[in-house]
Amino acid sequence: MQLGIVTPIVNLNPRFEAPAWERDGTMADVVALAQEAERLGYGWVSCPEHIAIPEEVASVRGGRYWDPLVTLSFVGASTTTIGLLSHVLVLGYHHPLEIVKRYGTLDMASGGRVILGAGVGSLQAEFELLGAQFDGRGDRADDALRAIRASFGQSRPSYSGSHYRYSGFFVEPSGFERHLAIWVGGRTRRSLRRALELGDGWIPFGLGHDELAAMLGHEEVAAARAGRAERFDVVLAPEPALDPAGDPDAAATTVRSYAALGATALSLRFRHRSRAHYMEQLAAMAEVSAGVAARG
Repeated sequence: MQLGIVTPIVNLNPRFEAPAWERDGTMADVVALAQEAERLGYGWVSCPEHIAIPEEVASVRGGRYWDPLVTLSFVGASTTTIGLLSHVLVLGYHHPLEIVKRYGTLDMASGGRVILGAGVGSLQAEFELLGAQFDGRGDRADDALRAIRASFGQSRPSYSGSHYRYSGFFVEPSGFERHLAIWVGGRTRRSLRRALELGDGWIPFGLGHDELAAMLGHEEVAAARAGRAERFDVVLAPEPALDPAGDPDAAATTVRSYAALGATALSLRFRHRSRAHYMEQLAAMAEVSAGVAARG
């Protein structure tokens, strides 16, 4: 079971209590946590994307969202191996080649560590503010994913799809010429189908254990996963936040229960009261996960 973190500080989600140190945290804190996660063998750190949150929904979604490209670039410059996950980019806010250029540059700068988390988006007011089309965003996102896949690592990309068409341009850098891992976000059956059809993994949010069991246990989903020749990651986010230092048995039970759902990786939040305590939780969770793996 691979472990990654929902990076504290960069986003304050009202569903999870943020202690004072996190509310006042700095980039130095983010880098220190990323370095410790890397030392302990975690697979990735993450940063979400929203550009402008309407005041009336900030109480539900939160108002703080650090820019993912800037944040992950800063972390990438201070680490050497840990993955850099956009969790998630809103595809409708960007042209596919904009994503290829920006995250391709990060991929080159970091030695091939980008994991592209991407989603359709659901905040209509933000779409309208940015001049992005809200209606039809699902089909447009599908085409964007195909375009990104065709263009990443290509200095002269060419693509012709339902919404995006281009050729005759240089895009350098555009990332290493490799199979870029794309994890599709969302919380619907359609997002899971999109991930299976166009991505390398599904990284849902806000879904309970029973909802996940129903979606992942559906026979069509099981058949689609079994029919894939390449690896498909199911990256789940346990709730509530874990306390592996204080209650390692509960944390181990959580790991086993999500593995039983079909998770290949966990995107983790911890209960924490300070930066030092968060680092203790990182170490304790790595130990818990290793213990679960050792027991099979």
